[in-house]
Amino acid sequence: MKDIVLLGDEAIALGAIHAGLSAGFGYPGTPSTEILEFLIKNKENVSKSDQLESSVPIAQWCSNEKTAYESALGASFAGKRSIVTMKHVGLNVAADPFMNSSLVGINGGLVLIVADDPSMHSSQGEQDSRFFADFAMIPCFEPATQQEAYEMMFEAFEISEKNKVPVMMRVVTRLAHSRAVVRPFDAPLHVKQANLLKANKLEWMLLPALARKNYEKMIEKQELFQKWSNSNKWNTLQMSKNKSDFAIITSGLGKNYYLENIKDYAEYLKALSPSQELPSHLHIATLPLPLGKIQELTQNAQTLLIIEEGMPVIEKQLKGLLPQKITVLGKLSGHLPRTGELNPDFVRKALSLEERKSITSNPDIAKLTTDLPGRPPQLCRGCPHADSYSSLNKAVSVLKEKAGDDNVVIMSDIGCYALGALSPYNAIESIVCMGASLGMARGAAQVGVKYAFGVIGDSTFLHSGIQNLVDAVSTKTPMTAIILDNSIVAMTGCQETIVPSNKLESLVVGLGVEPEHVRVLSTFPNKIEENTKILLEEAEYRGVSVILLVRECVESLRIKNKAKK
Repeated sequence: MKDIVLLGDEAIALGAIHAGLSAGFGYPGTPSTEILEFLIKNKENVSKSDQLESSVPIAQWCSNEKTAYESALGASFAGKRSIVTMKHVGLNVAADPFMNSSLVGINGGLVLIVADDPSMHSSQGEQDSRFFADFAMIPCFEPATQQEAYEMMFEAFEISEKNKVPVMMRVVTRLAHSRAVVRPFDAPLHVKQANLLKANKLEWMLLPALARKNYEKMIEKQELFQKWSNSNKWNTLQMSKNKSDFAIITSGLGKNYYLENIKDYAEYLKALSPSQELPSHLHIATLPLPLGKIQELTQNAQTLLIIEEGMPVIEKQLKGLLPQKITVLGKLSGHLPRTGELNPDFVRKALSLEERKSITSNPDIAKLTTDLPGRPPQLCRGCPHADSYSSLNKAVSVLKEKAGDDNVVIMSDIGCYALGALSPYNAIESIVCMGASLGMARGAAQVGVKYAFGVIGDSTFLHSGIQNLVDAVSTKTPMTAIILDNSIVAMTGCQETIVPSNKLESLVVGLGVEPEHVRVLSTFPNKIEENTKILLEEAEYRGVSVILLVRECVESLRIKNKAKK
């Protein structure tokens, strides 16, 4: 097949297709979104051709990461290869089925693809999913290039089916969202899908007596995983000819950043001593750690520099595994930064190389770049949330004057509307995680706050807000839920919501909210005063009220209008 330029996310998706994928499930979250979008577009393109649509993988967005993971488990039980995609914080949501799935008898191969976001480009935290893989005791792949991301998918499915465990692939933003040439294997675009028999139900029944046996089996598998990791082709060891007491361990993009500096590093070492060669280098691309190769590396080396993207996962493990006489350098030692993205310049400094001169070294250019005005994120021009916040702020101002600042709380959530925290709106007081707004409003109301508002988007409400609303209804909590309904999952690229806008009202009523306190309002500049009045009315109700502020996202409208041309 011809070489193709692909995003890292797209390379993963193509690898999954070529490996015989039957189904892909996920919830949109940067930087993982493009994996499933590639599968969806692939299905659309094939269905328009003369190929049988049944020969291409199912690709579906789900209401949240937990439901997506459980759908993938169902496909595996039925004997089909499946993937499930999410960003790092999404794995928190899917943690329950994920952890338990390591104890069932995975049938059709199941690969969990998690995209971590160092530097928090579009996230509320920097957590490292490799800890989850270690926690669940499952194999984990970490590609350093788009080509590796493509090829690893084949082996990931094989390992999953051979050992009857889910397998994780961990990528980071810089790989997910950068492009490179990928050379696909010589295989048809849509290979025959995996078609195993339905799983043995006893292997999936996690009743205590059976779960204990399955856990023992999982422990027994650890030796097999260790042997696999130590012998596979992705973990590469290059031993130096001279017996240096210094060695390098890389993982993920750390390998690329080391190699980018390797020419200058070789010259630096030659300047110190003409006979000095590059140190031994072990690249770790899979977990569990390849202990055999690590032992070989440390036969001579007394000091190790660990270059890994994300948290110090490998560094922490090595500090516990290696003898105390071996010094481990990396993020914990301060040789590399604990926060933000890794980059070649940080690695350069850790290797004791001189700082690389760049265009910003010119004082005039440096001044020009530092003098640029800041551009904080803001709502799109014409965004419906702007008018919604105008109404909310007017209502809140009245209530604070009436009851005092401490008797009014406005909890919010993850999404475009989180920008309501910034000027000129300054409309919300909390952003914690998806769905938390309604739970936090309920908690505040339960401890005596008179006017408690929970501001949540329509897709986030469907993701994990519903359960908190059910809790509020069951306890007759005096609070006001404000659902900002822009008819789309806007922040991640305008994916369709699971439940259309015209069904939200009946859904909310079905959860037990009194119909007379479910208000559906259009949000426009000429409706601000009217909507403010209704917000004040519902705030006084001593039970659960829900206000749906409805207007389609301007970006969604732009995409629709563009498609019509």
